[in-house]
Amino acid sequence: GFFPSDEVIRKRLLIDGDGAGDDRRINLLVKSFIKWCNSGSQEEGYSQYQRMLSTLSQCEFSMGKTLLVYDMNLREMENYEKIYKDIENSIAAAHEKISECKKQILQAKRIRKNRQEYDALAKVIQHHPDRHETLKQLEALGKELQHLSHIKENVEDKLELRRKQFHVLLSTIHELQQTLENDEKLSEAEESQEAQMETETKQ
Repeated sequence: GFFPSDEVIRKRLLIDGDGAGDDRRINLLVKSFIKWCNSGSQEEGYSQYQRMLSTLSQCEFSMGKTLLVYDMNLREMENYEKIYKDIENSIAAAHEKISECKKQILQAKRIRKNRQEYDALAKVIQHHPDRHETLKQLEALGKELQHLSHIKENVEDKLELRRKQFHVLLSTIHELQQTLENDEKLSEAEESQEAQMETETKQ
């Protein structure tokens, strides 16, 4: 076809270096130099000399272009290295950012857990009376307990008094019983004596 095949392009690149035609120009320069050496007339020699100068100029231009491309490639490589370092720094910064974000996530989870525990504790506390109300109730219970303690002491005093009175009463009853028994014995003795006296009188 019109376009050369890959094999033809590959062979041309192998022969011609970067494909700029340097090999062909060198061959042409050698041929021109041989013709210049073998030239017969001055005009033919001058013509060959001009051809050699033209070919040399083309070679110099090609070499300059190659150097420029080489310098450009060096600058591109430096630029790529700079970009590569920037990318590495960006990746390192991204890793640090990710690590920091992970720490922030863990901290946010802890804060959320603490908040949930606080809310649960607050709900439990709301079901219990506040400290001021509890202290008032304790104070009221303390006064009531003190009042009951006084009542208990009064009751115990009364019980002790009643016990003493009951003891006195029992002692009195016991004495009274002894007196009654003594009286009965005296009465029986008197009756027996009277009966005996009556018996003696009748005799």
